[in-house]
Amino acid sequence: MTQKKVLVVGGAGYIGSHTCLVLAERGYQPIVFDNLSNGHSEFVRWGPLEEGDIRDRKRLDEVFATHRPDAVLHFAALIEVGESVKDPVAFYENNVVGALTLLSAAMSAGVDAFVFSSTCATYGLPDQVPMDETHRQVPINPYGRTKWIIEQALKDFGTYKGLRSVMLRYFNAAGADPEGRIGEWHSPETHAIPLAIEAALGRRDGFKVFGSDYDTRDGTCVRDYIHVLDLADAHVRAVDYLLEGGETVEMNLGTGTGTTVKELLAAISAVSGRPFPVEYVGRRDGDSTSLVADNAKAMEVLGWQPRFSLEEIIRSAWHWHSRTNHGDGG
Repeated sequence: MTQKKVLVVGGAGYIGSHTCLVLAERGYQPIVFDNLSNGHSEFVRWGPLEEGDIRDRKRLDEVFATHRPDAVLHFAALIEVGESVKDPVAFYENNVVGALTLLSAAMSAGVDAFVFSSTCATYGLPDQVPMDETHRQVPINPYGRTKWIIEQALKDFGTYKGLRSVMLRYFNAAGADPEGRIGEWHSPETHAIPLAIEAALGRRDGFKVFGSDYDTRDGTCVRDYIHVLDLADAHVRAVDYLLEGGETVEMNLGTGTGTTVKELLAAISAVSGRPFPVEYVGRRDGDSTSLVADNAKAMEVLGWQPRFSLEEIIRSAWHWHSRTNHGDGG
């Protein structure tokens, strides 16, 4: 049997690189396609790197012709909600025009198995928690809308063009490879766990909590933190599912357990052994009180189960950030 190839678009980024690691462990050959605007060539360790932009159809056609992948995993999106409000044009150009260009190239190359990195931001504000896949989708920012538009396109391409896809709606990705080979490295960093760890390491002046008057058990927002390797595992299972003939489906990826910001900070202090200053400020626009996944569908369809606890998530992130300095100054 020849080794099956997967084109991992955005594979030099945080979730993409961890997925390449798991693909390689499971016997696939990951081919990374990345423009390195947010990804890192150092993270491409399990297969070749093809540099290029998803809006460049000619370059995409070359890569499909060279590697003839069996499936595509699409991670190459702009992801910062705040930035999407400031610069919606960039988000529509990359996340919509770019994704449609990639989809068109994949279908022209005869690829009919496509895994899409989506988000719980397609739901908007929660009607109920935990949220399942039947929750109405009313995104409240350009980031969520761009992902929702591609979900609609994938459903249409499935109905009319025979493209089969798995849309994976993530909750809060966190943690790092426990062996420390790769981890979270954004510039600037905006995610809660790395920001708090940088505060514990003395690399930034404390941690800001936005809002302490929410209707939750301690007044701070509740989020569902899922280890990046649990996300990666689900993506590889989604590839297996499609290559075995699975039909188009959307699924949530989360642990099903909510953690408040205060609980998160207490856990980071406990793991690091270093307390750090915390400042409580006003709420941010658009922050939901509580976002927690109902993950029963992914468990049923993919046989997937999140394995890492919150403590293990934080421990792996601490291991990564304390050994490296990939924050704003690194």
